[in-house]
Amino acid sequence: MDETFYDVLRRQGVSRRSFMKFCSLTAAALGLGPQLAPTLAHALETKPRIPVLWLHGLECTCCSEAFIRSAHPLASDVILSMLSLDYDDTIMASAGHQAEAIVEEIVTKHKGNYILAVEGNPPLNEDGMYCIIGGKPFVEQLKYAASNAKAVISWGSCASWGCVQAAKPNPTQAVPVHKVIHDKPIIRVPGCPPIPEVMTAVITYILTFERIPELDRQGRPKMFYSQRIHDKCYRRPHFDAGQFVEAWDDENARKGYCLYKMGCKGPTTYNSCSTTRWNGGVSFPIQAGHGCIGCSEDGFWDNGSFYDRLTNIKQFGVEENADVIGATAAGVVGAAIAAHAAVSAIKNARSKGDNE
Repeated sequence: MDETFYDVLRRQGVSRRSFMKFCSLTAAALGLGPQLAPTLAHALETKPRIPVLWLHGLECTCCSEAFIRSAHPLASDVILSMLSLDYDDTIMASAGHQAEAIVEEIVTKHKGNYILAVEGNPPLNEDGMYCIIGGKPFVEQLKYAASNAKAVISWGSCASWGCVQAAKPNPTQAVPVHKVIHDKPIIRVPGCPPIPEVMTAVITYILTFERIPELDRQGRPKMFYSQRIHDKCYRRPHFDAGQFVEAWDDENARKGYCLYKMGCKGPTTYNSCSTTRWNGGVSFPIQAGHGCIGCSEDGFWDNGSFYDRLTNIKQFGVEENADVIGATAAGVVGAAIAAHAAVSAIKNARSKGDNE
């Protein structure tokens, strides 16, 4: 029988207590509730590890770098122990023909029972010659590896949307994974990079329930991408109160006011940064004093400066002078009354004309 995730952890000296704690934390991260932690534990104890091919196209490896630096004590074990990570040219020991033979073996021997994880994207210009893996264009490796995959995970904004490689003028014609692979379920986990715990949770969900998580219209897991960063941001009360940072390091910045006027894209960015946070839940960019740059959204490199507002969102402003708000409301009502009077006058005039 193939080794399970729990077998590997026990072999590495991880205690039962630590394992159950991990299951409880992961269930909470997935939004499943504590009652499903035993279900998660049972799946990890009994189901064999899933073979995974982790490919790299045009990218900076930030997704891998973020994951291996996760502060969660078992986050790396989730990928390196729960899964049979058979191919990852960034961290694997083998190279050359020996490494490429692994791809061939997984695709042929585990048909329909392995996951293809893709970091980066394929360039299509010049027949894909801008990214060569094992002497062949990456786009060819991608298509072959996806041919028998159970599902495809697009790690990061490069694989999900195209990111900086696909930014204008895009000389290599770099495209996201879903523009090349059309016949497989694709889970997009955008971010530059994604949050490590989000990557972990997606894999854990697939192993536990043997299906992909519920996705939104753009193919992202709803459990992590259903709300805007703005919705759960701890600076949101300042936005509602009309209290904004006007210049870097001004008095309002020292008070922790909202960074919207400094270009923060939190109101238009869907991600869980403000709840899950980074570095083991320690912080996230807005908490560190810098606005969100919207790195998990499609085309964020082409949406102008990181310090320009994308939208003109109107907030109520509870600190606004009541007389000003009242005068504005009175003006609106007055305009409505005048418009009604004008329409009535026109109708009366037409009525008189018809009677004559």
